[in-house]
Amino acid sequence: MKFLPLVWKNLFRRKARTLFTVLSIVVAFVLFAYLAAIRLAFGTGVSVAGADRMLVIHKVSLIQPLPESYLGRIAAVDGVADISHMSWFGGIYQDPRNFFAQFAVDPESYLRLYPEIVLSDEEREAWLRNRTGAIVGRVTADRFGWEVGDRIPIEGTIFRTRSGPTWEFTIDGIYEAGVEGYDTSTLLFHHEYLMEANDQGARFIGQYVIRVDDPARSADVAAAIDTRFANSPAETRTSTEQAFLQGFADQIGNIGAIVTATRSWSSPPTPWRSRSASGRTSWRC
Repeated sequence: MKFLPLVWKNLFRRKARTLFTVLSIVVAFVLFAYLAAIRLAFGTGVSVAGADRMLVIHKVSLIQPLPESYLGRIAAVDGVADISHMSWFGGIYQDPRNFFAQFAVDPESYLRLYPEIVLSDEEREAWLRNRTGAIVGRVTADRFGWEVGDRIPIEGTIFRTRSGPTWEFTIDGIYEAGVEGYDTSTLLFHHEYLMEANDQGARFIGQYVIRVDDPARSADVAAAIDTRFANSPAETRTSTEQAFLQGFADQIGNIGAIVTATRSWSSPPTPWRSRSASGRTSWRC
């Protein structure tokens, strides 16, 4: 304690040095908190993925589409209990910074494969009947103040309608998460609306979602599907939903390594000792 007055005095001897040292500590903790939150979010998405669900994507790239004709052929593979599909839309609501995911799906089969999506019976029926209808997760609905019945314009960045880039959707339902950690930020709308209204008249599938009758047979089912389309113009790559989400997260970066590296990089500089010609010892940063 006898050195405390000396330490306190030296803290203010070079105010700029003290300020930067304190700021470096603050930055380290802030970065650690943000990256830890991101790591938790990615981990949660992987952990809530269905153990019996698998995704079938184009072998070359996730952004490459698959033919609609694959639907029946995948469904006929031994071990496939149910099948649906989804296609990335990539639209903008008002401002590019207002990012949230949008997918065109087959509503009835998609809801079967994802019981985590909780809708009231009225909302479900309204969405199934309405070709231009959509459902949106609670997080995004609260973010923009949307309510059931609202008409939402979204500008297409990949797909245009025959009359322009703007697509309009009616919010038929706001879904909640049936399990803790399930994402409720996505907007889902009818695949047929996208297929019928896009200006190129193109028909395609972004990725297929299947449920296997026995998760223990997932590897065999994946191999059977990929073998069926081997050497075709659109070869496939099939993996469990958990493996797909983990791989997608790893493409963004190893958050755990980033957290560790950031913590080390952001640490305050280590003081070092020097000795003057007179023999006096001094400490510097």
